[in-house]
Amino acid sequence: MISSGIYGYPKEEALAVATSVIQDFLADHDLDVYLAVFDKTSFAVSEKLLGEVASYIDEHYAAEHKIRRRELLDVERAALEEADLIRYSLPSFLESRKVGTGIDDLVGNLDEPFSETLLRLIDAKGKTDVEIYKRANLDRKLFSKIRVGKGYTPSKRTAIALAVALELSLEETDDLLKRAGYALSHSQKFDVIVEYFIVNGNYDIFKINEVLFEYDQPLLGV
Repeated sequence: MISSGIYGYPKEEALAVATSVIQDFLADHDLDVYLAVFDKTSFAVSEKLLGEVASYIDEHYAAEHKIRRRELLDVERAALEEADLIRYSLPSFLESRKVGTGIDDLVGNLDEPFSETLLRLIDAKGKTDVEIYKRANLDRKLFSKIRVGKGYTPSKRTAIALAVALELSLEETDDLLKRAGYALSHSQKFDVIVEYFIVNGNYDIFKINEVLFEYDQPLLGV
C-alpha cells in the first residue's frame, strides 16, 4: 500500500481503495490477485467493526466453553427447574424450521447433492456462475469441479464462501452446508465470525477475510 507506511496515508483507507479497485477489475477479468501483508502493523481494520465482532464472539463463542464437570442428577435438575435457574436453548442450526417458499423450498430436500442445490440457488438468486465464483473468491477451475462433480464434496470454507456469495440467510447457509456434511458451530471462532457477518447481512467476502485475518483464522475462498 504505497504511502501508507512512513508517509502516513491511513492504512484502513488505503486497503479499502485497493480492494475496491481490485474487485472492479476482477468483475471483467479472470486473474489471481494477491495482497502481500508483511506484518499485522501493516494491516488495519475498522475499529468499529472489530468491536462489533468482538462483542458477538463474546456473546456466542465464550458461552460454549463453560466447564461442565458432570451431568445433573434428576433431583438436582428438578430443583433447579423449580427455581427457574435453568434455561434451555438450542443452537440455531438445530432449531425447528418454518415452512417457507422460494429459496426455503429449494433447500428442503436434504437428499439433493451439494452441486445441484448450489445451481438451483444460483438460478433462484438470478445470478450467473461467473458472478458467484468471483464473489466467493474462488478459482474458476475449482468452481467447475464442484459444478460438474455431483459426488464432489467441497471443503467447509469453500461451501461457506459460496453461501456468502449467494447472500444466503443463516438458515439457508445451514441448509446448504448440510449438503456437504458441515454445520456452523459456536465452538469454533471461525464459524462465529462468519455467522456475525451473515446475521448482519454483510456479504463482502474481502471484509470478512480482513476480520478473519485479524483473528488469525483461515480465509474464505482462497
